[in-house]
Amino acid sequence: MAAPVSLRDDYDAAQLRALSKQAKDGNQTRRLLALAEIYDGRRRSDAARIGGVSLQTVRDWVLRFNADGPDGLIDGKAPGQQPKLSAMQLQALARIVE
Repeated sequence: MAAPVSLRDDYDAAQLRALSKQAKDGNQTRRLLALAEIYDGRRRSDAARIGGVSLQTVRDWVLRFNADGPDGLIDGKAPGQQPKLSAMQLQALARIVE
């Protein structure tokens, strides 16, 4: 079995719990609390149970947290559907409407 990815060492469990109280995003709060358990020395399966996710998802959270800190645990905005008209077609349409 591969060794788990280590959490960054510039945070601790108490800091993550404090950040979770300030967070406006519910998903970020849940993720911060799950990672706080890992900092407390609990197993990642416990963190997965607390977060209501799989071990792979906890690993993904750890990678996002290590890369971007607490902000990495906020869900990004989905890109949405690609426009059906190209920029040139939109300009042509704008000229017709005028």
